[in-house]
Amino acid sequence: MCYTVNMKKKKGNKNRKVNRQLAKLGPFRVFGLTLGIVLLLGLLLIAGAKFLTEAGDEQEQKQEQEEEASVPDDKTQTLWEKVFYDEPEVKETAAATVVSSRYAGELADEEYRKENRIYAWEASGEEEVIIGFIGDILFDDEYAIMANLLRRGGTIDNGISPALLEKLQGVDILVANNEFPYTNRGTPTEDKTFTFRADTGTVAYLHDMGVDAAVLANNHIYDFGEVGLLDTLDTLSQAGIPYVGAGRNLEEASAPIYYIVNDMKIALVAATQIERLDNPDTKGATENSAGVFRCLNPEKLCEVVQTAKENSDFVIVYIHWGTENVTELDWAQLDQAPKLEQAGADLIIGDHPHCLQGISYFDDTPVIYSMGNFWFNSRTIDTGMVCVTIGQEGLKSFQFIPALQSDCRVDLVYGAEKERILNQMRELSPGVVIDQEGYVSRK
Repeated sequence: MCYTVNMKKKKGNKNRKVNRQLAKLGPFRVFGLTLGIVLLLGLLLIAGAKFLTEAGDEQEQKQEQEEEASVPDDKTQTLWEKVFYDEPEVKETAAATVVSSRYAGELADEEYRKENRIYAWEASGEEEVIIGFIGDILFDDEYAIMANLLRRGGTIDNGISPALLEKLQGVDILVANNEFPYTNRGTPTEDKTFTFRADTGTVAYLHDMGVDAAVLANNHIYDFGEVGLLDTLDTLSQAGIPYVGAGRNLEEASAPIYYIVNDMKIALVAATQIERLDNPDTKGATENSAGVFRCLNPEKLCEVVQTAKENSDFVIVYIHWGTENVTELDWAQLDQAPKLEQAGADLIIGDHPHCLQGISYFDDTPVIYSMGNFWFNSRTIDTGMVCVTIGQEGLKSFQFIPALQSDCRVDLVYGAEKERILNQMRELSPGVVIDQEGYVSRK
């Protein structure tokens, strides 16, 4: 009890002391002191707000500088804005080429690109482009390859192994020989042993495979007449897949397609010399009628190749030639290959024999005479994929990747089976060296 009383006394004495001190200050001094404290707090708040504002401005300025650094200089600014804002349909393919110093003008003019069949493209690397090539494919469900695919579930991995699909989809541009028309109309060519066609909806399989260009210069694209060919052109156009080697007239059929990528312009030309008749079942295009680009007489093809070379950095010729089911080269292949090289071809890819044929060089131009079947029928047959790497100085590498078509599927091969196919290609290609990974060079 005594302790409590003493505490109260001490507290009361302290309060009285404070009151006496305030009384000595007077009312004006108390007001001034209070005002000073308020002003000091206000200044502190203002200083804090200014610090936060300056920090925010600095961050915003830094972000603007980073964005400006990612935009090309004034010479290409208009093109950049055009491609990425005014033309969203080419956004996904123009990123790598939009700032091209040599080809910016061509890319900027949409009408010119369409008229000249020029495609802006993006590659996985900044200094080169990888292009893949495969041989015959067939989507006709009345034949074994597609009938088995549908029976197995209909998805592409039931016909092409996942490992091989990864290779196909991994290149920057994939070119395939589309050996049939997409049509639900027309009548089959009379007296022709095999006539092919596929439902127009099967064009989706090209996307599944990663195909970027469809070669139509072959002896089956006209199996259901002109109407079948025209349906094919429309189907591929609607699917957004460029085609080459056939058209509504000779001008379109013979015209190359061009890819502008990594400041390079690459031309793809396609033609067929099959069938070797004056009046073939597969009609050649004329000035006023649809058909394929025929080259049994190579003069027109050489002219197209020469013009393509004058307008591009690298020219690829995909040609339908040779004799079916034999590995030996025929006279027309041996005659035309050097002429195409002299006209300006930097790479020649052959097809039609339904089996692999050898590789040779004419000067610096490699020729693989036949890619063979890729995914075409039920036969067990060696096949493969060619991958080339192209840089500013030209062809950097040429690789043959072995595969096997069997039981209506196509798969990569490994180990002894891979070495067997590579050895076969070595025997067919006496003038070249093929290493264990399929890379090809001259002896």
